[in-house]
Amino acid sequence: MRNTAKLTTAVLATGALTLGLTACGSGKDSGSSDGNGPLVVAASPTPHAEILDFVKDKLAKKAGLDLEVKEFTDYITPNTATEDGSVDANYFQNQPYLDDFNKKRGTHIVPVVTVHLEPLGLYSHKIKKADALKSGATIAVPNDAVNEARALKLLAANGLITLKDGAGNEATPQDITKNPKNLKFKEVEAAQTARSLDDVDAAVINGNYAISAGIKPAKEALVLESPKNSPYGNFLAVKKGNESDPRVKKLAKLLTSPEVKKFIEDKYQGSVIPSF
Repeated sequence: MRNTAKLTTAVLATGALTLGLTACGSGKDSGSSDGNGPLVVAASPTPHAEILDFVKDKLAKKAGLDLEVKEFTDYITPNTATEDGSVDANYFQNQPYLDDFNKKRGTHIVPVVTVHLEPLGLYSHKIKKADALKSGATIAVPNDAVNEARALKLLAANGLITLKDGAGNEATPQDITKNPKNLKFKEVEAAQTARSLDDVDAAVINGNYAISAGIKPAKEALVLESPKNSPYGNFLAVKKGNESDPRVKKLAKLLTSPEVKKFIEDKYQGSVIPSF
């Protein structure tokens, strides 16, 4: 996420890709100021866009909501596009990540409603159990501040390392006080962690990227983040001031409906957990 963002827009029915999401690209006002026109939502492909597509196909028309979903493969562009008005809202992130993003980039994005949790997990193509990691093993971790800290906390919670007291959402390998296996850490963009599995001994992978790579977190993770009291629920977010947009309110209600809860539970089988 610290690297230059790469944008992938929604795949249309024709299979073509469009690049009309830049601030000056399409010449189309997303309608945030007056609540008119379709609600354009930026989302990670899996599971966020899949959940939004379910809402669009099954629920939105009856609710009087014109919903347009745009897919992004990075964790930066959805927020910058929401800030500059290229899209009306986004759905891909958790509160610690948003707090860090707003602080560092001067954006004004706020959460609307929390929808689900994607447990972070440790995966490997070389071992079957976390305690089988050999001395000096290399673990790939996300290179953005919040998800790297989250990865280290996962490892610490499972006894692989110890972090110094007070290590928070900006913890780095420098905050490790005990490392009995002398583990080494390879920092890569979050979207690349799953692809790094053949090059490292193990990798800590965000739930959405694990699912996109065909991994089943509930079954394949060596260790998996606990959903209990988790601050990492993913939510619908907008630029501050647009929370009362009638279209946003309609989507927030639909995203926390019994129909969406059942869809998440049936489709993801514990790899994505409803937070409502």
